[in-house]
Amino acid sequence: MAFTKLITDFLHYLRIESGLAESTIISYGGDLSRFEKFLMAKGTSISMVSGADIVDFLAELRNRGISPRSIARYMSALRMFFRFLVVENKIPSDPTINLETPSFWKRLPTFLSIDEVEMLLRQPPRNKPRGARDAALLELLYATGVRATELVKLKVEDLNLEAGFLRCFGKGEKERIIPVGSSALAQLKDYLSNARPIILRDRHSPYLFVTGRGTKLTRQWCWKLVKDYAEKAGIKKEVTPHTLRHSFATHLLSNGADLRSVQLMLGHSDISTTQIYTHITQDYLRQVYQKYHPRA
Repeated sequence: MAFTKLITDFLHYLRIESGLAESTIISYGGDLSRFEKFLMAKGTSISMVSGADIVDFLAELRNRGISPRSIARYMSALRMFFRFLVVENKIPSDPTINLETPSFWKRLPTFLSIDEVEMLLRQPPRNKPRGARDAALLELLYATGVRATELVKLKVEDLNLEAGFLRCFGKGEKERIIPVGSSALAQLKDYLSNARPIILRDRHSPYLFVTGRGTKLTRQWCWKLVKDYAEKAGIKKEVTPHTLRHSFATHLLSNGADLRSVQLMLGHSDISTTQIYTHITQDYLRQVYQKYHPRA
């Protein structure tokens, strides 16, 4: 069986039967051509392809820096292609049938080291009203791990300075209570007492973080603010509010926090979502071991 002819027949089938966009069909054709070259290099024919061959192919893509989203597209193309070949009696069985989509190949989230967090938090000019606001915002992002969309919706009444807790409404308006550390509390008290009234002037707003127009900060503004301060701090990584969320979770787990507690603070409904941070801390421990153990 000529692999190229099979690909041509498959793409023709997609155009007639699938209803897929032409751009997707073209992409699938390119993906399958790359898989053909991979098999040729291994000396494997289409009739001999196994699940292990497909896993090896996807691993090679990953090692070459192909994005997880693109790898998922390759997997989709291969699934549809081999199902087509089975239906057309070109091969006896589908080698993709027992393969899971490689969700474990998602990129691990970027996080900052503790030193990088400290550099970032030092950037806002705290002696100026808006600098004090920005410092409180950065401190709160790192202290609680809240999302940017959650942060900009916070109201003053959601913060209990005396008890040291924050009430947050996450996805689906699900409420959670998060402790707030002493450094963030001190900066929030300064912002609320001194800076926020100056920013608002005679205006009134229920929201915690406000602009000079008396409106709440937007999510886009929050992202720009974090990015600008990260650049001032000389941090080379791409830093967003979500980077501080990842750093919050990673630093807690690295210092002994249990997974369930971190899950509750992050507002993850499924603990498997939180488990990605255990991979980060394991990688970090491995790096430390290899760097410092004399027989590593």
